Amino acid sequence: MAAGKRKHAGEKESVDRDPSRKFKKAGINLSSPSKTPSSVIMEDADLDFPRGSITPNISPRMKLWGIVVEVNKKDLAISLPGGLRGFVRAEQTTDMLAASEIKDSEGCMLSSIFHVGQLVACFVVQVDDEKDGKGNKRIWLSLRLSLLYKGLTLDAVQDGMGIACRVTVLRGKHRVESHGGHGKVLNAQVKSMEDHGYIIYFGVSSVTGFLPRNQNEKIAQDFSPSNVLILSSFADNQLTAGQFIQCCVKSIDKDRAVLYVDSDPGVVAKHVVKDLKGLSIDLLVPGMMVNARVTSVLDNGIMLSFLTYFTGTVDMFHLENAFQSGTWKDNYAQNKKVIARILFVDPSTRAVGLTLNKFLVDNIAPPAYVKTGEIYENSQILRVDKGLGLLLEIPSSPSPSPAYVNTFDASDKTLKLEKNFKEGDNVRVRILGMKHLEGLAIGTLKASAFEGPIFTHSDVKPGMLVKAKVISVGNFDALVQLSSGIKVLCPLRHMSELDIAKPPKKFKVGAELLFRVLGCKHKKITVTYKKSLVKSKLNVVSSYADATEGLLTHGWICKIEKHGCFVRFYNGVQGFAPRSELGLVPGIEADSVFHVGQVVKCRITSIASSRRINLSFITSSTRAPNNDTVKVGCIVSGVVTSLTPTAVIVNLKDGHMKGTIFNEHLADHEGHVTLLRSLLKPGYEFDQLLALDYEGANLILSAKHSLVSSANEIPSDLSQIHPLTSLFGYICNIIESGCFVRFLGRLTGFAPKNMATDRMVDNLSDAFFVGQAVNCHILKVNSEAKRIKLSLKQSLCASPGISYVQGYFLEEDKLAGMQISNVKDLDVNWLKDFRIGSLVEGEIQEIKELGAVIGLKNHRDIVGFLAHKQSGGANLEVGSVVNALVLDIAKVDGIVDLSLKPELVHSASGENKKKRHRSASTDLELHQVVNAVVEMVKENYLVLSVPEYNNAIGFASITDYNIQKLPHKLFEYGQSVIATVGEVPSSESSGRLLLFLNSFTDGLKNSNSKRAKKNTRYTLGSLVEAEVIEIKPLELLLKFGYSLHGRIHISEVFDNGECMENPFAKFSVGQLLNARVVAIPGHSGKGTKGHSWELSIKPSVMAFIGSTENFTTHVEEQFNFSAGRSVTGYVVKVDPEWVWLTVSRSVMANMYILNSSSEPIELENFQHRYSVGQAVSGHILDINEEKKLLQLAAYPSFDFDIVKAHETDSQKPRHAVQQYRQGDIVVGRIKKILPAVGGVLVQIGPHLFGRVHYTELVDDWLPLPLCGYQEGQFVKCKILEMGHSSEGPLHVDLSLRASITTNQHDQSLVSCSKRYEKIDDIHPGMNIQGYVKNITKKGCFISLSKVMDARILLCNLSDDFIDNPEKEFPVGKLLHAKVLSVEPSLKRIEATLKIGETETIKSLHVGDIITGKIRRVESFGLFIAIDESNKVGLCHISKLSDGHIDNIEQIYKTGDTVSAKILKIDEERQRISLGMKKSYLEDGGSIDRNVDVEADRKDDHQNGASSIDNPFLELQHSEDIADGGPEILAQPVKNTSILPLQVSLEESEDSDVDNPEIVNKDDANNNGQFNKKDRRAKKKAEEEKELEISASEERHLQNDIPMTEDEFEKLVRSSPNSSFVWINYMAFMLRLADIKKARDIAERALNTINIREEGEKFNVWVAYLNLENEYGNPPEVAVKEVFQRALQYCDPKKLYLALLGVYERTKQQNPAEELLERMTKKFKQSCKVWLRRIQNFLMNNKDETKLIVNRALLSLPRKKHIKFISQTALLEFKSGQPDRGRSLLESILREYPKRTDLWSIYLDQEIRLGDTEVIRALFERVTCLSLPPKKMKFLFKKYLEYEKAHGDEETMEHVKRRALEYVESSLA
Repeated sequence: MAAGKRKHAGEKESVDRDPSRKFKKAGINLSSPSKTPSSVIMEDADLDFPRGSITPNISPRMKLWGIVVEVNKKDLAISLPGGLRGFVRAEQTTDMLAASEIKDSEGCMLSSIFHVGQLVACFVVQVDDEKDGKGNKRIWLSLRLSLLYKGLTLDAVQDGMGIACRVTVLRGKHRVESHGGHGKVLNAQVKSMEDHGYIIYFGVSSVTGFLPRNQNEKIAQDFSPSNVLILSSFADNQLTAGQFIQCCVKSIDKDRAVLYVDSDPGVVAKHVVKDLKGLSIDLLVPGMMVNARVTSVLDNGIMLSFLTYFTGTVDMFHLENAFQSGTWKDNYAQNKKVIARILFVDPSTRAVGLTLNKFLVDNIAPPAYVKTGEIYENSQILRVDKGLGLLLEIPSSPSPSPAYVNTFDASDKTLKLEKNFKEGDNVRVRILGMKHLEGLAIGTLKASAFEGPIFTHSDVKPGMLVKAKVISVGNFDALVQLSSGIKVLCPLRHMSELDIAKPPKKFKVGAELLFRVLGCKHKKITVTYKKSLVKSKLNVVSSYADATEGLLTHGWICKIEKHGCFVRFYNGVQGFAPRSELGLVPGIEADSVFHVGQVVKCRITSIASSRRINLSFITSSTRAPNNDTVKVGCIVSGVVTSLTPTAVIVNLKDGHMKGTIFNEHLADHEGHVTLLRSLLKPGYEFDQLLALDYEGANLILSAKHSLVSSANEIPSDLSQIHPLTSLFGYICNIIESGCFVRFLGRLTGFAPKNMATDRMVDNLSDAFFVGQAVNCHILKVNSEAKRIKLSLKQSLCASPGISYVQGYFLEEDKLAGMQISNVKDLDVNWLKDFRIGSLVEGEIQEIKELGAVIGLKNHRDIVGFLAHKQSGGANLEVGSVVNALVLDIAKVDGIVDLSLKPELVHSASGENKKKRHRSASTDLELHQVVNAVVEMVKENYLVLSVPEYNNAIGFASITDYNIQKLPHKLFEYGQSVIATVGEVPSSESSGRLLLFLNSFTDGLKNSNSKRAKKNTRYTLGSLVEAEVIEIKPLELLLKFGYSLHGRIHISEVFDNGECMENPFAKFSVGQLLNARVVAIPGHSGKGTKGHSWELSIKPSVMAFIGSTENFTTHVEEQFNFSAGRSVTGYVVKVDPEWVWLTVSRSVMANMYILNSSSEPIELENFQHRYSVGQAVSGHILDINEEKKLLQLAAYPSFDFDIVKAHETDSQKPRHAVQQYRQGDIVVGRIKKILPAVGGVLVQIGPHLFGRVHYTELVDDWLPLPLCGYQEGQFVKCKILEMGHSSEGPLHVDLSLRASITTNQHDQSLVSCSKRYEKIDDIHPGMNIQGYVKNITKKGCFISLSKVMDARILLCNLSDDFIDNPEKEFPVGKLLHAKVLSVEPSLKRIEATLKIGETETIKSLHVGDIITGKIRRVESFGLFIAIDESNKVGLCHISKLSDGHIDNIEQIYKTGDTVSAKILKIDEERQRISLGMKKSYLEDGGSIDRNVDVEADRKDDHQNGASSIDNPFLELQHSEDIADGGPEILAQPVKNTSILPLQVSLEESEDSDVDNPEIVNKDDANNNGQFNKKDRRAKKKAEEEKELEISASEERHLQNDIPMTEDEFEKLVRSSPNSSFVWINYMAFMLRLADIKKARDIAERALNTINIREEGEKFNVWVAYLNLENEYGNPPEVAVKEVFQRALQYCDPKKLYLALLGVYERTKQQNPAEELLERMTKKFKQSCKVWLRRIQNFLMNNKDETKLIVNRALLSLPRKKHIKFISQTALLEFKSGQPDRGRSLLESILREYPKRTDLWSIYLDQEIRLGDTEVIRALFERVTCLSLPPKKMKFLFKKYLEYEKAHGDEETMEHVKRRALEYVESSLA
């Protein structure tokens, strides 16, 4: 854009016509209005309004008409006259809401009132003085009615003044039309809604309005859909408070100052302001309709007079006809009457702008049918404005649109419009922007505008590669610009794969780099420069729709959690990779392997919902566990192999699998976990571990006793969970709203916060911990949503009996055993000498506050403790010997709790031992209730004595699994409690008597209750009389006894074999019936309120006579089903793909959708075919005895023989039948249509899928065989082949062809659908058909059938030249070809699409002289197109001439006609070898076979660059192409990029083999100097030489390094000035241990490299120094000699520093120090040298830096002092003493206190050290300085950032106060 030519709106220009002077006086630009005023902002910074138009000078208090173009959360964007743009803040949109209310609701308030395309009248509030980033000034507007109607009075309305209107409720696409009513139009706002109407606000407090509600509803009913505009509030028959409306005054109540209005839009749109006397310009409002008269016609518009006293101008782009031709002035004669609307009013200059636009006159916005960036062909030029631009008519849809092209947008070159463009010409135009108020598009004709894929923001797509130029680099991002001028952002994290500390060093301003677009949101575009993303060849995921299962793609980690990683893709798409899919080594955390921002290659495993993607970092999709895999829920044993900080890794003993035990799963009790973790060592064996889940191939295990002991009861499937039952699980996550409890696998339930504890807790983390074993009560199971709601309340989930305390003591025993095995000196047998309740002898060693410490006899390491309360009143003295009773043994701590209470001691004494102790051990029985006394209160249990049974010592738990962290009930010594015997002393109880407190259970039942006594009379087999209380589809609910409830299952009505459609039809509510009890509710503490009594009315059950034991056998359900048997069940529920049945009370069955019918049409209505309670029969496919689950099929399409049995966790057989066999016709469902020619994936079973080959879709060879199929469609298919293994079907090949899936064999179908399965059926000359399977630059493969392909070479694809084979022969295209050859042994078929192919090659013969044109010239020969043939032959360079040819390209050109002789024809590979030697053409005889062999060999060993385009070279084998393998030949490269041949010059110069003249002489000499033997040896040598050259070329093409000395010699000759090559040559010789040769090469390099290449020579000198330093003899002398020589040629300072680097790398401290001493003397004014010396001292921990600093300051120039001192301070902070660094910085800051760079260095180093007090003190110092505002802003910002990271709210507020104080003081 010619921005430099633009002028300000206020600039004056001389014009010839008088009216233009009036315009200028009115404040309007005429001559140069395209020069948009610098005080306003354009809609697009790169667009100008058409030159020659009239634009207003924007100033405050001006009124404008505009169109809303953007509705944002905080403001509106308004398009104003002349292409200007203004902005309205939210608080400037209304008068009625306070700023705080607007702030609270601004996110939705503006969008509810305004819409894009809405016409509004605006008031200019402010024009910014400062320009924005685009060089424009911003206009701030207001829509407040109080500003717009300032001065409005009731008298003005009464006199008939009409107020211009603002459309505010026009939000639809249609315009409301109605008729009737007259009055004055006002712009208003709904203030409130009343019973009968709406209170209206006009912007002034003295006048209010009222709109009747029925009037609003009547208008809404009169609107029809055909209207152009519809009021959204009318459509709802209700206006809302705050909404803007237009209304017409019907009547005025003067007394109350109320206007009664009508909102009929038809009247509002047609109202014209009356011509009144004394009308002030302040009352003119944009949008008012007036009658006007033409007073004069101007060059760029017309002048009108209106309302008697006013004149205004109409721009030529606001005339009635938008498509004005060059004769538009003829349409406006003087005094012509027109209707216009006011466009803008400037009270200060009294300038008024009007519009005659037909849309604006009708009070609607002009339509916009074009979009920015669109290209329109054949746009017609309507008018050519000399020196200004062109008016075009664009063929947009649905109607043409006007567009204007400015003169500087007409061409890339400067030209005169009138000479190059004529009216009526058609041009190609691209849309630059849109002027909404004028309805005018701005376009360009520049050719450069049509170049490039990106023109506007909408052209940028996520994931696309773009080239951009870096224009600025900051600390947190870089701004880059695309070729089209669009600026995009590259965030700091995406500048590199790794974090970069200094972005400006990574990105150089002005550099052009390749980026990939990350996201496009509105006009904000972000890009990435991460190499792995930019160079990625994988598919891009830029939307959730792009995500497909199995897709491999690249993403980057945005968040790392303990349970997995969140991965971000393009355009904000995000996925989650769980921990099991990260491929982590067991026990390793994700954050130790991955980091945020890391690019990862991941695979999409599943798509859970529209915005939830599951990922895997394991890119291989194979998950094939074998039969040896441990199943979840099994008990295994394992040996510890290693320990990580978070887990224990074990090897399973029964297999080769590894398992992980996380720390929280080592024990049930938190205290035991830490101790057990510390005792574990590799080699320890866990005898019982529960398999919880799989994490990849790793097994997750648990050693918790609670989970191991209840393994058989823990569910792994949702179907195993039933409401009102209790199950063990473990807490896997805790959130604010509840706890997640996991069972086996990934089966998880949720306990809401209110159901987690009996007493409400604020934070659930205070009550539970992750990994805690809990007993949960199932509340609700939602099978459809797969959700489980449960409770963890102790009142519902108390663990049964002694479970908790028993597990506690077992874990303690395990810990004690591990301690004994780990500690060598510990007495192993001490536990055997102590038992609970026995007497031990000990000596009191010390008396403490809580009790006495007793030393036990014979056990020095064991300590006894006697609490004062257990002394029994005895006098305790140090040294006294006592016999005490063992109360408890803390095996882990080695402490024995003792008691001297007489009653306890006597109970264990010898005189009563035989009688009373025997009674205590034998008389107590399980579940016996006893009275006990509390002897000791431990942390988790009580030590009790049972007086009634010889004071037997027992233990009872005072806590439970669910309340481990919660406060428990308090007990006191001596307290009496009631307990129940849970376990008598045994190995399972650790030799302890285990009790459980009755007060701790769910409550004791009143055994004396009459109701309980009566209810207990019911037992198994009891006959009861029950009343039906409810009939459900699957059960009868009954009531019997005393408030007992039971049920009769639907299968308990009739005996087996009998079945009725509705078994409950004969029953009714209230009916009494007799039934037998077949199951009694369990003793789970849940009471009998649930329907837990199972009853039966089966005839066989009711007729039974016998004992209870026999009845139990009779009614016990025998699971004796066999595969293939027919069973009947009743429908329980119908899922989208399964129907669930109940066969009996405990046996369930399911039937898959594909097994329910053999007809596809019936499967379409699967869910409607079944209803709950319906009887359904089927044949058993599969049996799961453990889950008691049957899988059924409705039709017996399988063999009833049992073919296999799978072992389940419980070692019970699970039988199945072979459902599918080869040749079966089955029903399937299309799961996925595979891309290209992949065919179709069809599901034929719940977990069985088959593939339909592309040739097996239809019978006929159709161009689009997939057009009749869609995903989800049910189809009939035939099984062609099944691949089996030990695990069942692996792959299934299907066919959908009608000829083989139907029983009727139509011969016509069979003949047309024949597919060749055997290669013997194919013979040359046969016509075949097939689909393109793969296409490359060498040819294509076509599929003839599912097992057979044919190959068509590139030369056989067409008789004509094909430029783009991929385009001409896309994958999937149907081809009709002809067989050329068949090779049965290789199963290879060659075909052709050319006519007469075989005859063409046979028409040529060896020895023929042909003519042709050169098609291509290569360095190795010529490709010649043979005349009268479609063949191309190759003439090798050795066959071109009898003499030597130096440059083939200078002799031959493409298109030259030449003659040649056919030397060889290879029909198999379709190759023709030619010769152009003069001797060939003169001698028409036969060609020597050796020549053919030589030509053949040379052709075969040509450079890979020619092989790609050579039509005679073979294609790869079909398997390579089909599998997408790498091509054998390299991609073509330019000849200039190929390195010279690696052949020594001496050999090439002296070799006769390479001299064609000598060869020819030898061949021509009949006598010959060589005999046959010599020639044969020479020939062999020549062949070996050619092979060597070919191998050398191949290595160069593969970027291989030289491997021999000769190759290095050739390389250095080709690149004599490359130090890189010479140094590698030296390194090669060093690897061969040839030191002398390496030195010689260094000397050669120094002599060979050009003298001007100083840098290259310097590199060789440094390498020479390294060589002598390593291998010199002695090194010191050798290095010195080389160094002295190098000083004569190199920069001394650089060479000294290089030698210093050599010494430092080899850690030679003494030579380094000596060299540094010399350097500081020689280069004493070099700051770098002094810093290197200080660095060397600090690295060697020397404290002489102060002396060096003083010396340096004396030597260095003063201008370098600051740099030197600051860098020295940095070195001290990092490698030396920070105090010395502080001193240095303090000294320099005293002299230069205003150097913020020094302060910043100081602060950064202190922050790195982390002393908070020092850092804050330093910040306080620096912020007290008197520095310029910009520097202070930098310091305060740095201070605030530090407090945000390390401080709190108080310190942050302190910084803000300090900053505010500085601002106030500076302003003062």
